[in-house]
Amino acid sequence: MGIEIDVVVGYPDGDEMERVLGLAEVVGEPVTVTFLWEGREEAERAVLVPAATLALWEHWAPEAYPGGGDREEPEPAHPAEFGPFTLFRRRVGGRTAVARGGVVVAELLDPEEAYWLQEKARTVRQGFMDPRQKAAFEEFLARQADPDDQGPAGGP
Repeated sequence: MGIEIDVVVGYPDGDEMERVLGLAEVVGEPVTVTFLWEGREEAERAVLVPAATLALWEHWAPEAYPGGGDREEPEPAHPAEFGPFTLFRRRVGGRTAVARGGVVVAELLDPEEAYWLQEKARTVRQGFMDPRQKAAFEEFLARQADPDDQGPAGGP
């Protein structure tokens, strides 16, 4: 899915976070990131999804991610500042909104949720045709020979 980057984050380093968050914006694709926070033994993996990409996925995905309510509720904390970016951890669903200048530019999602959303959106979107495309496809199908009329193994 998109680009994969490993980022080691100790005390909030504005330059490092700015590069990673800026990359997601410039590329316009999800960026898989591994955070190794100082003082924690386990790495935290997340997918940084640009806001426009997430909006598109959520437009086409017909329902919410089923695992969204099963997550552990994080403790309330002040937003984390990384250079011009501010991270707001959402208590419901486990997502983290990434804002710059008061505008949400991306969100950090659990990798499973990001994959599920992307696949669900792709499936629904591929099944949707605008009226002109649908009429042209129906016309194409009407011109096709009936498979039963072709005889054995598709021959005459």
